[in-house]
Amino acid sequence: MELAHRWVRGRRRADRIRLIGALDLPPVLAVVNAHRRLRGPYTVAGTLMRQLVPDALARCPELVARHDVELRSVAPELSEVVPATRETLTSLAVPAERTRFYSRLRTLRMAHGLTEFVRDLQRARGGGPVTIVFDDAAQADPTDAEFLAVLLRRVDPAEITVVVGVGGEPADGVSPERLCDALERHCTIHHAPADDPCPLPADPAAAYVDGDGVSDDPRLIDAYLTLDPPLRARLHDRRAAELDARGEPSVRLGALPWHREHGTDPAGAGAAALRSALNACLDMGFYDATVDLGTRGRAVIDRDRQFEDWWVFTNKVTTSLAALSRPDEAEELYDDARAFTTSAWAHRQIAYAMAMLYTRHHEEAHKDHQLAKAWINVAIAFSEQVPDAHERAFATVFNHNGLALIEVHLRNLPRALELVDQGLAHLDRELGADEHRLHRSVLLYNRAQVHAGLGRLDAALADYTAVIELDPNYAEYHFDRGSILRRLGRPAEALADYRRAIALSPPFPEVYYNRADTLLELGDLDGALVDLDYVLELQPDNVDALVNRAGVLLDLGLVDRAAADVEAGFGLDPDGAHLWSLRGRVLEERGAPADAMAAYTTAIGSDATLATAWGLRGALHFAAGDLDAAVADLDRAAALTDDPSIAMNRATALQAAGRHADAAAAYDTVLAAVDDPDAKEQRRRCLAMAAATA
Repeated sequence: MELAHRWVRGRRRADRIRLIGALDLPPVLAVVNAHRRLRGPYTVAGTLMRQLVPDALARCPELVARHDVELRSVAPELSEVVPATRETLTSLAVPAERTRFYSRLRTLRMAHGLTEFVRDLQRARGGGPVTIVFDDAAQADPTDAEFLAVLLRRVDPAEITVVVGVGGEPADGVSPERLCDALERHCTIHHAPADDPCPLPADPAAAYVDGDGVSDDPRLIDAYLTLDPPLRARLHDRRAAELDARGEPSVRLGALPWHREHGTDPAGAGAAALRSALNACLDMGFYDATVDLGTRGRAVIDRDRQFEDWWVFTNKVTTSLAALSRPDEAEELYDDARAFTTSAWAHRQIAYAMAMLYTRHHEEAHKDHQLAKAWINVAIAFSEQVPDAHERAFATVFNHNGLALIEVHLRNLPRALELVDQGLAHLDRELGADEHRLHRSVLLYNRAQVHAGLGRLDAALADYTAVIELDPNYAEYHFDRGSILRRLGRPAEALADYRRAIALSPPFPEVYYNRADTLLELGDLDGALVDLDYVLELQPDNVDALVNRAGVLLDLGLVDRAAADVEAGFGLDPDGAHLWSLRGRVLEERGAPADAMAAYTTAIGSDATLATAWGLRGALHFAAGDLDAAVADLDRAAALTDDPSIAMNRATALQAAGRHADAAAAYDTVLAAVDDPDAKEQRRRCLAMAAATA
């Protein structure tokens, strides 16, 4: 039996399923229809998790607990059996107080966590290889396309054979993990030949509706499209009532709003169902779905008579477009809205959003922080006219916080700090202690970042600690505090924060990368290697991680593995100075000093500020007996870094060159950083030689 992931191509589902059934595959664990119309975002992942979690709860409940965030996010029906252990102020905020939205990278983190859940559950089952079939993947939501791409890349087909049926091009969205690429790289391709169609059901139009409109049988589609429109709408109403009675939250993101918008009351029940799904998807960070739902919502209503609905659909579409790095489309919608309405609260929100487009979301060449400042001042002016005192206080502080961000981008950090301080004081003065706790935490976090930017590390640490007390389960706070602790020279405490960030979040590479750096600082090469291995499992194209891992491997004497990382790095960054420096080290280890010298020279030519390359070339000159060249290179290296090892090499070269007074001063530099007995002895000898020759 050949064990490999499979990509089954065919225009019709029936043909693909027929071919899949004929393949020589391990036992089938699950079959999932990936069509996003069924359950919206995470139709695939949610359906699979609903099938797997009952067994996981019985077999390895600790695995379920470790992935509760991912499981509850993609399959909300599991909330009844999977307790929430890591709620944050963001996840708990009521809609009126939701001022923070998830990064679009959150879905990628969840895809990795879900992949590890599936893999580890299969290992816990202890059985042989199994097959999971996902069909209709071309119709999958981008969240599921991302999940399938990660699953194909990371699971071993000897454990889990993934079969993906595709009838067209996948909707990959903006994720760096693209399903189309994963299918090409990790799958054997099978083409499903067309066969005789299945027998028609007695009522093909009703069958199409009852199947939630995912059939690709042209006979059912034609019967549905040619049906009398009022009768067709009543079929949708009937199916919507059936789905509504089931009370399944994920159906409310997919099939239910589709039926309601095509039923007898699209502008009423349809708009309400679409708006409910829209709100849920935006809150979860499912931005492609939010754009789709909002666009459909705008199409079913009359904006003259349903302005509030129209504005909600419009504003949440634009928010999602910005998150998806599509700011030009968002700006077009804002321009249309400004031309349509005189609503003060709509113009206030538009002005804030336009400011954020120009200071955050547009490409660098199109950013304009002064224009952003002009827009945010409009938002502030509108905020100060809000009649209700509580709402006015919050709106004013919210928009001043936007101004603070713009000041940061304009490099006016003292003014940004002043604005954030004023905002916190204003909220404390005008609102109750339990009101807008999320936004208070955002302000504290922003102040911590400004303090860090100003080099006020103790103040930044105090603010990060305060915000963690407010929102202890928000992983990024621990991650950022860990970075401050490192800058304060407290690596052991930084490691504790990184461990906590890892425990609180689905996998993200940055925290493992920083922890590896900290472990290197503490001399734990083996621990750093484990973390860097994992970073590159999550993010194979991370050049910095390849560079760092190659360095660790060289330090551990694993030259061939280091060389492989260096060459992989060159495939991503052919001119990388660090990579040329590492290639030089590899060549030295392989006994090719002339080639190593050329590599170090290329590194310096690529980046003249790379102290490591100057130091390595200087050491190579020293080994070859060219003391003048060695001292010259090590002088350059020492001017660029305070690394004690480079200072020691420079002192040694100066001593060998007979420059004893300079060498003694260089040993002083070493001893100011480390208590090195050899440096002390050599300094004594240099001083003696300098005195003897004076």
